[in-house]
Amino acid sequence: MKDGIHPNYREVLIHDLSCDFKFVTRSTVQTREMAEFEGKQYPLVKIEVSSESHPFYTGKHKIVDTAGRVEKFRQKFGSVGSKTQIAQD
Repeated sequence: MKDGIHPNYREVLIHDLSCDFKFVTRSTVQTREMAEFEGKQYPLVKIEVSSESHPFYTGKHKIVDTAGRVEKFRQKFGSVGSKTQIAQD
């Protein structure tokens, strides 16, 4: 391989922020932060979703509270300008 044209392929620490899960893998991603894991320093990559927290892999679905936002919108605007019937539970 030619020198100077390939990115630095090295071990990095991946931190899943949603479930506080960490693992080491190899990557070329550029990071500014470093973190210690199992007594060794690694470049740190923070992510929101990994196989430990993704519903497809865990079988658990997170419930997002959108009902509160929808109700707040309906109270604020009601049926003004709406051409459809508001569904009542």
